[in-house]
Amino acid sequence: MNKPVVFLRIASVLTLVHAMMHTVGGVFGGVAPGPASVAAAAMKANQFLFMGSLRTYWEFHRGLGLMVGVFLAVEGILMWQLATLARTEARRLRPMMATFLVGYLALAVNSYAYFFALPIIFEALIAACCGVAIATAKGKTP
Repeated sequence: MNKPVVFLRIASVLTLVHAMMHTVGGVFGGVAPGPASVAAAAMKANQFLFMGSLRTYWEFHRGLGLMVGVFLAVEGILMWQLATLARTEARRLRPMMATFLVGYLALAVNSYAYFFALPIIFEALIAACCGVAIATAKGKTP
């Protein structure tokens, strides 16, 4: 098995684990007692009309969290599929791998600014795997 395949598979698994942890722990995880539960209660209590629907900030929080989980899962599946294609066309896939690399670096910066260490670690590792996959991509020339 060639190196781009291995590193894209690792990135795929890390992304799928990231999706699972984000959804189970982030979206459906419990709210800690104290200030966090007070904030969550306020988010749940206040409804407002938005584009014809009554919503709360809690519903936006949950919906956007689920959306991120879905996108992470889709990206994990796409990376697995890219790894399969990389067996014979790794060099041609470099632009797609670079897109994932830049995207995950941006996510790591966003996580550093707004969240905590665990997503930063996962996103940096995924970006590193994409970078190594790009650097080792050989094969047929386009």
